[in-house]
Amino acid sequence: MTGFLGLKTEHNFLLLIRDSDTITTALRQALAEASPEERPGLERAAALVESTAAATEAELRARWVRTRLAAVAFTGDIASVSAAKALRQAEPKLSLLAAVQLQKDALAHPQ
Repeated sequence: MTGFLGLKTEHNFLLLIRDSDTITTALRQALAEASPEERPGLERAAALVESTAAATEAELRARWVRTRLAAVAFTGDIASVSAAKALRQAEPKLSLLAAVQLQKDALAHPQ
């Protein structure tokens, strides 16, 4: 989950909110109460959540950038000026400074 904070119409940072610990706890509780038939699926789900939770904030921002670029059908070079423009098109409240920093995160953490 993401959000922008601030009073200006343009924002310089992206706030990441992680709730994977809550999801992991719920899955572990469900796993403890699961029937033998349900266990394999819940074990797989718990493992996926735990592996996703291990991602760094920069990796999450990079993933977010790619998702937002895909939302505006951008398929070019992430390092290009066009990518920063497309990112700001996808998120109009994003400042140029923030778009460039997010672009750097995406370049530093390829898929």
